[in-house]
Amino acid sequence: MSDLEIARAAAVRPIGDIADAAGIPREALELHGHFKAKIDPRLLPDNGRVPGKVVLVSAMSPTPAGEGKSTCTVGLADSLSRAGRRVMIALREPSLGPVLGMKGGATGGGLSQVLPMDEINLHFTGDFHAITSANNALAALIDNHIHQGNELGIDPRRITFKRVLDVNDRALREVVIGLGGPAQGTPRQDGFDITVASEIMAVFCLARDLDDLKARLSAITFGYTFERTPLTVGDLGVEGALALLLRDAIKPNLVQTIAGTPALVHGGPFANIAHGCNSVIATRTARSLADIVVTEAGFGADLGAEKYMDIKARVADVAPDAVVIVATIRALKMHGGVAKADLSEPDVEALRHGSANLLRHVRNIERFGIAPVVAVNRFGTDTDEELDWLISWCAGEGIDAAVADVWGQGGGGPGGDELAAKVLAALERPVTFSHLYSLDLSVEDKIRTIVQEIYGADGVDFSVPALRRLKEIEANGWSRLPVCMAKTQYSFSDDPSVLGAPKGFTVHVRDLIPKTGAGFIVALTGSVMTMPGLPKEPAALRMDVDAEGNAVGLF
Repeated sequence: MSDLEIARAAAVRPIGDIADAAGIPREALELHGHFKAKIDPRLLPDNGRVPGKVVLVSAMSPTPAGEGKSTCTVGLADSLSRAGRRVMIALREPSLGPVLGMKGGATGGGLSQVLPMDEINLHFTGDFHAITSANNALAALIDNHIHQGNELGIDPRRITFKRVLDVNDRALREVVIGLGGPAQGTPRQDGFDITVASEIMAVFCLARDLDDLKARLSAITFGYTFERTPLTVGDLGVEGALALLLRDAIKPNLVQTIAGTPALVHGGPFANIAHGCNSVIATRTARSLADIVVTEAGFGADLGAEKYMDIKARVADVAPDAVVIVATIRALKMHGGVAKADLSEPDVEALRHGSANLLRHVRNIERFGIAPVVAVNRFGTDTDEELDWLISWCAGEGIDAAVADVWGQGGGGPGGDELAAKVLAALERPVTFSHLYSLDLSVEDKIRTIVQEIYGADGVDFSVPALRRLKEIEANGWSRLPVCMAKTQYSFSDDPSVLGAPKGFTVHVRDLIPKTGAGFIVALTGSVMTMPGLPKEPAALRMDVDAEGNAVGLF
């Protein structure tokens, strides 16, 4: 059965029952149909509970073979609940870009899914539409200000804020607007990013509450004057209007897993071109309701997990108490040199070579003061010989590891019991969490630290525009901001074809983009794009809707 067929066959409980079991009063619940709802955190009672512990799920470097990080996140949470713990999940919302493109959704799979998976993957409660609308409203207000006399002296050549759309559309990366004469505005070069790469999305996910949201919106730098002075949303005076558009979206979304574990699915920045974590509001809300919160950070630990530690954990009290790194036999063999078409063939030697990628991710997490647990997500093609070798190898490296069959057996069954036991043991161990770098370092040194200590590179090559931007960042007082690396997810390097655990390479930074509302500096490396394109055969070709309105071909 496909994931969609499994989800459709599941017995879904009314969302009010899930809320009751999670300790959420009905007055804090805003229903969106029978099986999903928004929560107003302001209406949750102060129960005096100690905030729940955080388990962060990350992964080795992803491959086209798929690793199943979200599946393991859901399965682990269900297994912890099965073990008698009060658990809640905090996940990102899926973007329509990958859903219609090639990656698929972000709701897990098999018997470890959040439901209703089709609605979550397609529009959900409209949060991304609200973020897109707020973003494009700001873009329209900027251009209108120029058209109406330009009192602020906005230099149309130095507007850095782009319009967005939540689909992959390479044709919109670079556009010219305002053509057609004076009545149509001022002609200028512009472009589109995908919504999940936008600063409004980052602000949305890092804000602690509505007041903080408004303050962060106000601090967004959208461009410069003719004298090169930075201009913010606060200078335009429209932060209140943008916050109004996001007023309802900022409330976390409550859904459930197939096994009935409550899940907050909220926000969705990409981890390769943004910071890759669900909203701070959702994570903090989950901590107030549960003893254990299982959350995830996108792509490999070199991207999402590093950003969780150095960006998200700096702005909120959500530092992880334990970390899980998801690995698969298939991905390890691919990093060991096996082609995707041959991954079903047993190959312990390739597994041995590919294990270097996993080991680097493990050692990287240890740099933050946490010894991770490796979850080996089992696939049907894995052999006992390969699984036994990997578990033995992990033991030899001093790494806790467990095989998890949560796709086939579900976390509500025994498939994740061993993993849950190891995670519970990890939660009992003391953690001396620390960030990778001090904010007192220069932006250049922060980038160099990430590149050398996390990626394993020899150094960094800054383009001429990037060097110029470094001087601007220093002159404008932004040098104490953390760094958000925009890099391919497939490799530790900035070249997606270089797999495994490469050494002796240089990371190329082509530009730096200050995100002063979000509170970080984006470093664009290699050829990574903030507006992806669709593949030759997008997933949309397999999708349809039947006469009853049911989704068809959705994974």
